[in-house]
Amino acid sequence: MDSPAYSFHKQNNMVYLKLCLILFMGCVPDTTNLCSNQFLATPTIIPYRLDPSHITSPFQTLSLDGYLSFDNNHHTAKDFGNIYHFQPSAVLYPKSVSDISCIIKLIFEMGSGSELTVAARGHGHSLQGQAQAHRGIVINMESLKGSPEMQVHIGKRPYVDVSGGELWINILHETLKHGLAPKSWTDYLHLTVGGTLSNAGISGQAFRHGPQINNVYQLEVVTGKGDIITCSGKKNADLFYAVLGGLGQFGIITKARISLQSAPKMVKWIRVLYSDFSLFSKDQELLISSANSFDYIEGFVIINRTGLLNSWRSSFNPKDPIQASQFNSDGKTLYCLEMAKYYNPEETDVMDQRTEILLSGLQYIPSTLFMSEVSFVNFLDRVHLSERKLREKGLWEVPHPWINLLIPKSKIHEFAEEVFGNILTDNINGPILMYPVNKTKWNNNTSLVTPDEDVFYLVAFLSSVVPSSTGTDGFDKILTLNRRILQYSASANLGIKQYLPHYRTQGEWRTHFGSRWKVFLQRKSSYDPLAILAPGQRIFKKAVPIL
Repeated sequence: MDSPAYSFHKQNNMVYLKLCLILFMGCVPDTTNLCSNQFLATPTIIPYRLDPSHITSPFQTLSLDGYLSFDNNHHTAKDFGNIYHFQPSAVLYPKSVSDISCIIKLIFEMGSGSELTVAARGHGHSLQGQAQAHRGIVINMESLKGSPEMQVHIGKRPYVDVSGGELWINILHETLKHGLAPKSWTDYLHLTVGGTLSNAGISGQAFRHGPQINNVYQLEVVTGKGDIITCSGKKNADLFYAVLGGLGQFGIITKARISLQSAPKMVKWIRVLYSDFSLFSKDQELLISSANSFDYIEGFVIINRTGLLNSWRSSFNPKDPIQASQFNSDGKTLYCLEMAKYYNPEETDVMDQRTEILLSGLQYIPSTLFMSEVSFVNFLDRVHLSERKLREKGLWEVPHPWINLLIPKSKIHEFAEEVFGNILTDNINGPILMYPVNKTKWNNNTSLVTPDEDVFYLVAFLSSVVPSSTGTDGFDKILTLNRRILQYSASANLGIKQYLPHYRTQGEWRTHFGSRWKVFLQRKSSYDPLAILAPGQRIFKKAVPIL
């Protein structure tokens, strides 16, 4: 507990901060409405330069464990999407959860008359400015890494306690020291826990374990009122489920208790091709419904790729090199089924037998069977290798106008026929993911919205813009294709939901949430009634009544 002298000092500093921010915000012209941004518009840059004359001495003496920065914060106005760029007024680098709580409490006490909002920023991998706060305060959540240190608990239900700003790659390395690892992953591990849990966290293990939000025992959350609350499925359950998949609208995740399981040492990694979409989807659905299936199942759509199998040889070995060398992928639309089986070295023979049995029931093109054996870590961190290569070429920090869709199983053939038969006639500059998951493995109490069927597909168009290009890999051409895909999805009434959603109006958000919109509103009113948190999602606008 704080001493009386320390509490008095901290209280005085809070008053100083309030006065300074009120004076500071009074000098900021009101020129931008965040809710007016058009979806997938031309890259938007809203610069904001803080006049140093407005920085007064109390800011330098705040009783924070971390600190507030008012200069050189341009990096927080940029994210992986690299489409929207909104400058904050300040960035908080917290060293404790109380730092976050103090800032939010102060802004909450200012009331609706203040325009200040707060956005939690993890590793900066938002796509549409969701972790930005124009003229607000961005919280650098990675500053909380190691506060407290990760704690792995071994027992019948092993788990690890981590900071919300911790990266999943660090969690992997730490838990492996104990022979354990989380059950569910994302394809890219250099993301923060709070970031993925605020969305869902989906990868090829989701068909078996559900998304990452299904594999959390407990959270610590700072609400939009500044309250620090521990919650779980049994304690403060409404907040727990609201925050999971809640797009940052109800609280900032500062700690999480992640479920673990025994970790394998090796992975048999397999790819095969199909030319028939019906066979491809049938085999995917067969595998995710089988009790003794692979441990990871994903898929890709490949359009007009020259020398496809040759490009695989750097990481995979063909089962029949001669047949593989004769396969021609030019001008074709192909479907790649990607699978992985986990094992330990002493289980190699048994694993090979099980893999052969599983493959024998599939209807892929025989000459396209490619396999590789890699470590568990290298498999999970596979995208990071691609990142390093793209960074070397200067092609990582380019616009990424991605769209991610969740499509009901009953509509996937109709969608594929139109999109891959008519809309996309050439390769996009990036992968197209496509794989099914079982909704029975997902918890319906969270804020995440999915299609109303037991099986649905994730289809993700992960385009990267080539700078200055006017071709199919140029910004305008990719946006045109994206708009056509989204317009078709809406007009065809396929029951599709966006994953990592982004909409322009509250009416569109209401349609997205459907019957769950009322609960979403009630939770917002309870936990962030002034709409302080996550303004970059553009669901609510501060000072506009929520209910």
